[in-house]
Amino acid sequence: MAAFPHSPNQTFRRLRDRNSPAEFAAMVRRAAKEIGETVSCDARYIGRVESGEIRCPNYAYERVFLHMFPGRTLADLGFSPREAVRGRAAQRSAPFTPKESDVLRRAFMAGGSATVAAATLGLTLLGDTRRLPSRAGESEAAAVEEAVRQIRLLDDRHGADALYRKAAEPLRTAYALLDAGASRQSTEDRLHSGAGELAISVGWLAHDSGRFDDARSHYAEALATARVAGDAGLEAHAFSNMAFLARDCGRPRESVRAAQAGRRAARSLGSPRLLSLLALREAGGWAGLADRKACEEALTRAHTEFSRGTAAADPEWMSFFGEAELESLESRCWAALGEHARAARHARRAADLQDPHFARNVALYTAELADDLARAGAPDEAAWAGGRVLDLLTEVQSTRIRSMLSGTARALVPHQRSPRVDAFLTRHAAV
Repeated sequence: MAAFPHSPNQTFRRLRDRNSPAEFAAMVRRAAKEIGETVSCDARYIGRVESGEIRCPNYAYERVFLHMFPGRTLADLGFSPREAVRGRAAQRSAPFTPKESDVLRRAFMAGGSATVAAATLGLTLLGDTRRLPSRAGESEAAAVEEAVRQIRLLDDRHGADALYRKAAEPLRTAYALLDAGASRQSTEDRLHSGAGELAISVGWLAHDSGRFDDARSHYAEALATARVAGDAGLEAHAFSNMAFLARDCGRPRESVRAAQAGRRAARSLGSPRLLSLLALREAGGWAGLADRKACEEALTRAHTEFSRGTAAADPEWMSFFGEAELESLESRCWAALGEHARAARHARRAADLQDPHFARNVALYTAELADDLARAGAPDEAAWAGGRVLDLLTEVQSTRIRSMLSGTARALVPHQRSPRVDAFLTRHAAV
């Protein structure tokens, strides 16, 4: 059965006014913080709303939009009633009800020390294979997509270590739904894309928590899903992460080849930012091979593509990729080439530019800065940055960051006569 065509949401488009989709998405994220919500809004999401693909936002976005435009209803913003979008047939087959969805949202967004425990509860509920329908519908596809978003949000705040085991459960559910088949081709396409993105997200949690073999397996699963579905965007994403993993595993030539394969997949997608990220992945591989000329050429391409700005075709998962991430990835290139003072300048800019909400990335960039400073002959500054990372590790759980900080501590041992360095080393040893 053919899907009904979407009617553009002209009302919402007028509310955006002269802001670009990316600028308006940033406004949405700021408004979310004001009321304690967390949404992974980006230019692509705004484009989906304005095209009419998203006829009614989920509950988190609803609260944010009503906060941004007080006194208005969803209808005033150009959205359809929730019950009209879901429909009775969808409600009969949906294993995830609106009430359950809101419970899960609250569990994921719980603050303080209970966050990770609540998150794993939510992931367990999403992974309950006993509640699968005989044929997947729109609500099942939406549940898979929401699981991807929630995992990314939690990872941004807390790192991967406590999430990986539980995140594998909704991944099994997603592939079980694919195996069951869907009621429409459009739904099956969404399930393929959602399952592939979920495989990448779970692979990243494995990657960041030091389980490299598991990560490689999940990324390969995502790549296979992309090729079965003919999804170039998913293929480019899988290759991007495979290039990153190969770099971290000490296989720089494989990193270069994966990044180049990702670039070929991404050429027709119309996203300069995606091409920029893939160029940075390639640059990291060339740096690992000590090929300075090829690395600089890839960095030049990365900056050129980045300067073209955001586009409606930018993938939703790229919401993390801004100027801070660009600076961080460039700093890793110079560090691999042995230019630690230059790497430290880029790492410092990355840490300064990063939104504090993304605690994991702030910790990562600061750890990179500490390591670069230690190896560039600035031990006191390195100890200060290392202390800042220790502060952040009270809320971030990342094996990768802890390993990086351990390397910095070893590099600082010859300078332990400095009171600041000694204080850092003592505190690091205690942790």
